[in-house]
Amino acid sequence: MVKKIQKTGSGNKASAQAMNSPLSGAIKDSAQQIWLAGLGAFAKAQEEGGKAFESLVKEGLSIQRKTQAVAEERISEATNKVSSMATDISSKASGQWDKLESIFEERVAKALNKLGVPSARDVDALIKRIDALNQHVQQLSGKAPAKTAARKAAPVRKAAAKPVARKVAAKPAARKTTRKAATA
Repeated sequence: MVKKIQKTGSGNKASAQAMNSPLSGAIKDSAQQIWLAGLGAFAKAQEEGGKAFESLVKEGLSIQRKTQAVAEERISEATNKVSSMATDISSKASGQWDKLESIFEERVAKALNKLGVPSARDVDALIKRIDALNQHVQQLSGKAPAKTAARKAAPVRKAAAKPVARKVAAKPAARKTTRKAATA
């Protein structure tokens, strides 16, 4: 705690002597130097404060650019991952649609076969058999087979082949006898 010194006549002389002592002079000089150092630091901070602020802004800009570059890189990686996942999913989905389509086609073909409707293979086989029989008949009659006539008649044979194919599907025994007759 600080004690108050009473001022007395003799006390004034003692305090005056204390003020004039070398210790008190040193304290005054030290306080003066501290005050001047503070003023100097304040002035220097004002002068270099603008420079320091500008350097901090530059550092902030460089850090911002770096973080933006990293963020863009991460975004591009995420975009690539999402697009590859979308490609995988679409390929799997198209594979499933192909599978579903083939199952549907098989079931429709089975249903048509049960109803006696000939398939495209049956019609093609009949056309080949008719062409072979025509060639055989041409050879037996002594004429050369006409290729253009067989090609022009092919659409007519397809239309005519449907009723024949129904008969063949309905009568499997007749098909065997027709094959025997064709080979003989």
